[in-house]
Amino acid sequence: MSADLPDVRQTRLDNYVDRYAARTKGMTASEIRALFSVASRPEVVSLAGGMPNIAGLPLDVVGSAVRDLVVDNGAVAMQYGSGQGDPTLREQICDVMRLEGIDAHPDDVVVTVGSQQAVDLVTRVFCDPGDVVICEAPSYVGALGVFRAYQCEVVHVAMDDDGVQPEALEQAIAAVRAAGKKIKFFYTIPNFHNPAGVSLSAERRRKVLEICARADLLVLEDNPYGLLGFEGDPYRALRADNREGVIYLGSFSKTFAPGFRVGWAVAPHAVREKLVLAQESATLCPPVFSQLAISSYLTRHDWLGQVKQFQEMYRERRDAMLAALTEKMPAATTWTRPGGGFYVWLTLPQGLDAKAMLPRAVTARVAYVPGTAFFADGFGSQCMRLSYCHPTPERITEGVARLAAVINEELELRQTFGPLKPGAGRDYDAPGPELS
Repeated sequence: MSADLPDVRQTRLDNYVDRYAARTKGMTASEIRALFSVASRPEVVSLAGGMPNIAGLPLDVVGSAVRDLVVDNGAVAMQYGSGQGDPTLREQICDVMRLEGIDAHPDDVVVTVGSQQAVDLVTRVFCDPGDVVICEAPSYVGALGVFRAYQCEVVHVAMDDDGVQPEALEQAIAAVRAAGKKIKFFYTIPNFHNPAGVSLSAERRRKVLEICARADLLVLEDNPYGLLGFEGDPYRALRADNREGVIYLGSFSKTFAPGFRVGWAVAPHAVREKLVLAQESATLCPPVFSQLAISSYLTRHDWLGQVKQFQEMYRERRDAMLAALTEKMPAATTWTRPGGGFYVWLTLPQGLDAKAMLPRAVTARVAYVPGTAFFADGFGSQCMRLSYCHPTPERITEGVARLAAVINEELELRQTFGPLKPGAGRDYDAPGPELS
């Protein structure tokens, strides 16, 4: 190489760029992670992150349980364990799921490092590059990242106030198969959807199961928020009505604490065996200390009473957000009314772009997640996810007021200079609005 020409390898930001596996091309930082450094500043009201508010946890009880665990059973808690998870915790998980109508045996349960790992393990077991996963539109950003990393093609299906539209699901299945592609499963968050905030109605649950059964299509039911409803008893799980056609994912991150990173999958017997093997290849075993700590908490504390306290806390925050949206938002702005969980899905007036608007919002000291984060195909620019789980009601009210001011400024700019993206509008039938 000429002395006058630099070595191309010396000018690269990443000298390994030509050595990575092809699947790493789908591994990109999510828009939510990119927001954290800004949204964590104290002057910014963050309506972006979905961090559970653990301020209501009885830390004295948790601390006592952890201390006793170390003193009385530390030699076991700090050792390797089973790739399937602690047997006692698996029994307790079955008790938790019984609240949603699931009758499972502890042998059906595989403990995972949060339900996020469960999504990864299921995808690893079932999907080859180019396989199709059907998801709601919008869908959970963490799951979309997993599907992208395994080089899956995501096909979105429209939702409304009652969850995924069965007719749209049926049409999507037919269209994908007519194109000669393999669908490996339908990924759904039926309860208090992340990010849409809506729940699948009882009538649609029956229809969705019938459609997937006729199509011989596996359902992957992700349910981290199911016990955090504000109105009545928990919804009946899809898994409760189809043991062989549904893999159910659960988590203690929202009903206890996310720092322990304990979730689980319940699967048909043959699938369970594959998940255990995949778990063992990934981690050898889920962390024993975390499992035994949660097991001790469930044994020693009124955890159902604690869940009810969480329900009331999040209900108060949900109400504060809905009241502030009703009072402050300009006309033609619409949003969902969640019956539980953490999130409101807001749709901006025609012509506004949530991603383009974000820098102005951060300058105004309020943060949210643009809707494009929740689509695999770049859609959702007119929408945003607002989270009410962590800020106080007063901060939520202030954050919504700041956001409304930014939206009004954007509308004024649009009137003066025209929309940023001519013709921008809803890309899918978004979850139905609660008009103010």
